[in-house]
Amino acid sequence: MNSAREDEPQRLDTRGLKCPLPVLRARKAMKEVPEGGLLRVESTDPDSLQDFRAYCESAGHELVEQQQEDGLFIHLIRKAA
Repeated sequence: MNSAREDEPQRLDTRGLKCPLPVLRARKAMKEVPEGGLLRVESTDPDSLQDFRAYCESAGHELVEQQQEDGLFIHLIRKAA
């Protein structure tokens, strides 16, 4: 994970990992994200689309955006205040 300016998302690369590892790594990474900050997670696991929806609902974070680009799934999550 790379730290970024407060208005830019921190990045987490979970490519090649299968459920539940992308969500577990994101949960750990969110501890370093300031309240209201963003985390951008990159995954190759198609199940990550539903996994991150469920994670954000249960943790109270906002799932800002999900994208798919050539087998890469990108999840943008805003940390709850």
